[in-house]
Amino acid sequence: MNLPVSPRARLGLAAVAAAVLLGALAGSGAYTFSYAEGLSYLSTDPKACVNCHVMREQYDGWQKASHHAHATCNDCHVPQDALGKYMTKAAHGWRHSKAFTLNDFAEPIRILPEDLDIVHDNCVRCHAGLVSELAPPQHAGVPGERVACTRCHGSVAHGPPR
Repeated sequence: MNLPVSPRARLGLAAVAAAVLLGALAGSGAYTFSYAEGLSYLSTDPKACVNCHVMREQYDGWQKASHHAHATCNDCHVPQDALGKYMTKAAHGWRHSKAFTLNDFAEPIRILPEDLDIVHDNCVRCHAGLVSELAPPQHAGVPGERVACTRCHGSVAHGPPR
């Protein structure tokens, strides 16, 4: 026999169900963030980058490269303004966590063109005194074409190419 359920009771059941679902999502999200050492990615410590095994080779190369004493991962791979830095870190975090979860990342890991632009902007920023006279079109040899710093200086940050 079905007893009638008042609208107030239905609302209460719906609220409990929503709270349980929200709690489960928040709990699993917090567990995942903790397990993945999510807070470490907000730091400037290069060891955070090797939380993922696919970055070990780049980290080891950086430790042996000429920039080891002068630049960390964040100095080269994220914009230097606060908003750009954390927006880029969030985008990288989302893309990397999705790739690792779905196991569809490239090995060896490859930098995306838009992220390479950030690297080049940071090269020019740090080395402005050395490259201020080299306008990109002049340096490229082709008007309007930008040559990547890493085209000739690829081993500076991560050691010799592998």
